[in-house]
Amino acid sequence: MTKQIKALLPSRHPGGRTTLIFTDGSTRKLLPRVVAEHGLAPGRQLDDAALAALEADNGAASARQRAVRMIAASSVSKQELTQRLKQKGESPEDADSAVAWLEELQLLDDAETARQIVARGVSRGYGVERIKQMLYAKRIPRTYWEEALAGVPDMSGPLEDFLRRRLGEEPDEKALRSALQAAIRRGYSWTEVHAALERIQKRDS
Repeated sequence: MTKQIKALLPSRHPGGRTTLIFTDGSTRKLLPRVVAEHGLAPGRQLDDAALAALEADNGAASARQRAVRMIAASSVSKQELTQRLKQKGESPEDADSAVAWLEELQLLDDAETARQIVARGVSRGYGVERIKQMLYAKRIPRTYWEEALAGVPDMSGPLEDFLRRRLGEEPDEKALRSALQAAIRRGYSWTEVHAALERIQKRDS
């Protein structure tokens, strides 16, 4: 079956898709770069093989374009990026191909992403357990956890600062309990929090 292009309707939005209008009334939306690469124009006839090639190239280009936007917006692991691309409607094959393409370009590195996540957690004053939750949420393979977590410095200072802010000038039992729970939620162990509270009490006594 052959289709003939009747018209090309560019999107009104920058970077939007071009609509191909065929003489039989059917339409297809393609990325402008795919339209240009295939030299599409009114009057051009496309058989089934050409249409299939268009769809394949458009799917691959769409996944790559979306993947680039995602990694530019935030640090993502290969697994997370693949999942997010699928959730946005990209096919599993195109999602995998886009991730492999970025990896070849050295724009996607799980080890480096893990280090960035750990550094972000440290800058926010989180304890190790909270940082591990961040790594897990970003689908970082556990292979990279140990090396990345080795970069966590002594967080006793940030923990004490956090507890002092929560306790206030004259903390009562309720404030103490609230501060303890908040510190644990930030990824600190009971042992770390208890030791920090003891240090604060000694300094203030």
